[in-house]
Amino acid sequence: MPGGQRHAPKPGQPGTRQAVKGAAEVGGGSVDEGTIADVIQPVVVAAGMDLESVRVSAAGRRRLLRVVVDSDRGVSLDDAAAISRELSAALDTVAVMGDFPYTLEVSSPGVDRPLTDPRHWRRAVGRLVQVTVTDAGLISGRVVAADSDGVTLEVEGTRRRFGYAALGAGAVQVEFGHSQTELGATRDGH
Repeated sequence: MPGGQRHAPKPGQPGTRQAVKGAAEVGGGSVDEGTIADVIQPVVVAAGMDLESVRVSAAGRRRLLRVVVDSDRGVSLDDAAAISRELSAALDTVAVMGDFPYTLEVSSPGVDRPLTDPRHWRRAVGRLVQVTVTDAGLISGRVVAADSDGVTLEVEGTRRRFGYAALGAGAVQVEFGHSQTELGATRDGH
C-alpha cells in the first residue's frame, strides 16, 4: 500500500542487517540513510527514475522514511504509487529500518529544489530561474537549453551560455499567467 505502514523484520529473522558507520539515531535506534539508498537505488533506476534524496525522521514511535524521486518525464501520482509499492517490497526484504515500524512517503522534488545537477537544469528548460554566476553576480533568465557541459539562459532578450562550474545553485521562479506547455511541461502537466 503506497504511503502505508510498514514493519521491519524482527532481529534474527532473515534479511536483518545491522546499521553501518554513518548511522543516525532516530526514534531510539540507528538508521543509515546511505544503506537505505543502496537498497532502493536499483529499484528506482529500474523504474526509469533518479533517486534525489532519502531522509529518515522520528514520528512518535514510528519512523518516517521520505524518498524523493524524479525523472525527465516528471513523476505523476500513479508513478509515485507504483514506485512506492516497489520500494516497500524491496525494503521488506532487508531490515534496514531496524526494529521499529515505519511509514514510507514517496514524492517528487518541489519547485523549491535547488538546481545543482545537469539533470535538474535539463528538467527546468522553459522555466524562469535565478542563479548566482561567477563574475556576473545574481542573474535571472529563462532556461533555453541544458546539456552535459552547461546551460543556455535567455537574459533580457539575449542568450548566454554558462558552464556548470560558473553556476551556483539555481532557483526556479514561480510564474503566474504562463501555460504549462509554454514553460516546457509535457502533455500530462510535468
